[in-house]
Amino acid sequence: MTVGRKCIASVFTAADEVGQMGCGLTCVDDLLNRSFYKLGVCVGRRPGYFLIVPVLLTLLCITGYQRIKYEIDPEYLFSPVRGEGKTERALVEHHFKVNYTSRFNVGRITRAGRFGRVIVTSKDGDSNILRADVWRELRILDDIIQNTTAYYDEETFTYHDICAKWMEQCFTNDILNLDKIIDEVESGQLNLTFPVMFNPVTWDAHAFPVYFGGSKVSDDSLIISVPSVQLVYFVTADSKRQDAKGAAWEDVFLDAVGRADEEGVFSHISVSRFSSRTLDHELEKNTRTVVPYFSSTFIIMGFFSIVTCMMADWVRSKPWLGLLGNLSAAMATASAFGACIYIGVEFIGINLAAPFLMIGIGLDDTFVMLAAWRRTSIKHSVPERMGVMMSEAAVSITITSVTDMISFWIGVLSPFPSVQIFCTYSGFAVCFTFIWHITFFASCVAISGYCEQKNLHSVVGVKVLPLSKSGNKSWLYRLMCTGGVDPDDPDNPIDNQEHGLMAFFRDYLAPFINNGFVKAIIILTFAAYLAGAGYGITKIQEGLERRKIARADSYSIEFFDREDLYYREFPYRIQVIIAGDYNYSDPLTQMQIENFTQILENTSYISNPLYTESWLRSFLQYVERNQDYLNVTIATETEFIAALKELWLFPANPFSLDVRFNEAGDRILASRFLVQAVNITDTNHEKEMVRALRRLCYDSPLNVTVFHPYFVFFDQFELVRPTSIQSMVIGALIMMIVSFIFIPNVLCSLWVAFSVISIELGVAGYMALWNVNLDSISMINLIMCIGFSVDFTAHICYAYMSSKAKTPDEKVRECLYALGLPILQGSISTILGVLALILAESYIFLVFFKMVFLVVFFGAMHGMFLLPVLLSLFGPGSCKEESPKKPEPKLSNVEKSFPHPYCIPHPQFTLNGTSVPTKPFKSLPYKMYGGDPEKDLGIGTSGEDSSESSSNRSQRRQALEDEQTRRRYQEGWRRSSHNILQSPSQFTASQVMDVYGHEAERAWHRQRYEEQQRRGGRRYSPPEGRQFRAPPPPMRSSSHHNLHQPRYIAEMRFP
Repeated sequence: MTVGRKCIASVFTAADEVGQMGCGLTCVDDLLNRSFYKLGVCVGRRPGYFLIVPVLLTLLCITGYQRIKYEIDPEYLFSPVRGEGKTERALVEHHFKVNYTSRFNVGRITRAGRFGRVIVTSKDGDSNILRADVWRELRILDDIIQNTTAYYDEETFTYHDICAKWMEQCFTNDILNLDKIIDEVESGQLNLTFPVMFNPVTWDAHAFPVYFGGSKVSDDSLIISVPSVQLVYFVTADSKRQDAKGAAWEDVFLDAVGRADEEGVFSHISVSRFSSRTLDHELEKNTRTVVPYFSSTFIIMGFFSIVTCMMADWVRSKPWLGLLGNLSAAMATASAFGACIYIGVEFIGINLAAPFLMIGIGLDDTFVMLAAWRRTSIKHSVPERMGVMMSEAAVSITITSVTDMISFWIGVLSPFPSVQIFCTYSGFAVCFTFIWHITFFASCVAISGYCEQKNLHSVVGVKVLPLSKSGNKSWLYRLMCTGGVDPDDPDNPIDNQEHGLMAFFRDYLAPFINNGFVKAIIILTFAAYLAGAGYGITKIQEGLERRKIARADSYSIEFFDREDLYYREFPYRIQVIIAGDYNYSDPLTQMQIENFTQILENTSYISNPLYTESWLRSFLQYVERNQDYLNVTIATETEFIAALKELWLFPANPFSLDVRFNEAGDRILASRFLVQAVNITDTNHEKEMVRALRRLCYDSPLNVTVFHPYFVFFDQFELVRPTSIQSMVIGALIMMIVSFIFIPNVLCSLWVAFSVISIELGVAGYMALWNVNLDSISMINLIMCIGFSVDFTAHICYAYMSSKAKTPDEKVRECLYALGLPILQGSISTILGVLALILAESYIFLVFFKMVFLVVFFGAMHGMFLLPVLLSLFGPGSCKEESPKKPEPKLSNVEKSFPHPYCIPHPQFTLNGTSVPTKPFKSLPYKMYGGDPEKDLGIGTSGEDSSESSSNRSQRRQALEDEQTRRRYQEGWRRSSHNILQSPSQFTASQVMDVYGHEAERAWHRQRYEEQQRRGGRRYSPPEGRQFRAPPPPMRSSSHHNLHQPRYIAEMRFP
């Protein structure tokens, strides 16, 4: 096992060596750091402009809401733009256009149209509604529906005025005519035969499968009981005005039926209702439901950001900046939405989930920028600190914003308009949030910086004392009103205390993770996680069910439940269209058509020939049966068409709607027959049915097409899986490339891609176990999660790669110290941002919460636990043998008083009788630019609560120790040489000479500054980023005999 581990690790080590070759490709990094440094300096000098301009732009953009175009058509939003169902519908409508005014037939429609539909069950729970009292109330219900008055454009009308008609007669529910014989049926004197029966009183041919649901039938085809019956009412929709009037009638239909049921008009029946406008209404309700939670979410996020950005130091604490970070994200989102509306993008209700996400993203950038600010030196001016802050935050906020924007741009290429529209609005929102944060929020940071420079209280703005100078103050003052640093002693550890939570990740969590037993548990847990994800992927259900568009308390839910329970046996009347130049009198053509019809009827998805409507089959059978007295011949095409028109396609016969002739009327251009789908239980079954029927059409020698109006929706079942897989694969590849551009390390890019794929698999698998289908809504989230999954993993990988620690365990400690707390805070803020979506009671917004929660949780677990373990086992340096530490030499108390056992400085030094004075040993050999801290190891969300980096604190502690050591040996030298030094002209008391060349360093800086002042140029202070990497500090080698110093330090002078 050890050998295998070494082999695996050697692969990663080799990849790391390749990655090191890419570390020189820092042009993007350098460009970002330089550009952001200049921007930060500019913002620091003129914060007012960067504060006012974004506010004015926000006010300008939100005027676009006046032009909002709200889109709620479910077919347009949730079906593919160029789906196969739409192509099939175009073919059918080209040959067989629906005529609602005079030639309407419900089985031959091409669109849902305008309609009202009710499903009636018994109120007393009786499984049989074939009772007289039920039929009497059905008649009352029918009267209410047909006599309800609607209004449109100052016009009043009822159902009879706008009903769809067949041969000048309104479409009616002939099943109601059973009331003529219902007493005999209830008493058992008359039996109803399934599936068709002629009414002995009215002579109506009742097709019971159309109206009855869940019927129990005996072996003799006699109906035993019927638990439900449905009534349907179609209205004309041939023109835009008729369609608008039909929509108005649907609204009053829904209101009238609902009011009658609620007011107790019916004693024996329970009514559920539905119309083509129902889904439109539900999408509208979803929008209205989530709007009230904007304010509560903003309050929660504001409180969280205020608490998170606070510290015990009341000067460096930034509570108002946390709140302003939320405001910046809100302004940016509102501006982005207004800009999208201005350029003509439709608005949909799903877009209202974007602000909840943008607040989380904006707060993430807020933490990054505040962390970078706190890592700047308090000795610098505000413009220079702003430049350094923006330079350090450049890669962090840019890579996060770019990956999120790219993930949304991938979604714009989706075939589903709902996905395209949401991703367009969200992509703009991410872009605007990025711009608003580097302008508006940056100006707020600059203003806060000037307050900090004056040592003002971060909440009330009054001047306060640092903790080190408030010893004589009350405990309440020290608790609530102290902060900042003492200008005379800025490195005082009392005023620069370490952050407790960050220390927890370094001192407790990191050692816990570095334990071998814990590593094994983490890897086993990861294996179980992948196994659960794989199992969940096998259980994925595809398709967006109509009931999931509706709210949980919608009236339509009961209708959908009853439809699924009672009307899944005979759900769809499928049209089969044969287009092309065929001679229907040719026996070969007739045989091909009949064979294809039988092939369809023999599949498990299509019912038996009893439910098939074929004009050709019935016409040929009719001619064959009556050949003796008809005396017609159909051997030639001319004779066939003449007999067909005369005997079979008369206007009253519905078959007349199934044959289309050319203009001369002597050739058939297209024909149609109908088959009945049977026992289609769920969306997966619907997808399989459509796929199987289309495959049969492709394999047929005929130019044949199958169609049903709902096939347009079923196309999403075919496309959502390949589209989702394609988007995730492309997204992972793009994220790997983007991460390599910003972090030029091949191994880091591979780990990022691995993590993205792992997180995406986890989200896809566990969403199925959490009752989330793979549909256009979840696909939006899967695409969005591609960008979110990069945030934590890329930062941890980069921190590990950048660490200068010698061992993997030490690298893990540094990673978790730098990024453990920010990952935790970023995760909490994002989840809090979408928490309110649970309360919306909408499947659409609930899916957003579930999937965002999954990606954030899995991303955080990958970042804080899995990746540190995998990197420590298989990352760079994991195979190197740790060199044994040399024991520290034991020193006596006298030797400890010296700064170094091999370098004993003289208290004074003279040259040719001239004293060479030296200045106090104030500077440290490794502190450049006034002792600024090193750059943060992470590039993501940073330790915003940390007042300084760990390296800065260690430098300050070392400074205090050196100062104490200096004083000890000076005092020792002074005492030891008191009796030796007799002549002040020979020895002049002085302090330690400039062994390390700090006087030359300061002189070099002073000379450079004076030259710049004489030239009249601006003072340019290089940012403390990777592009202006400080030279290596003066330090001794392991032999303690050599010193390394920057190139601009003067020649060293040794005693």
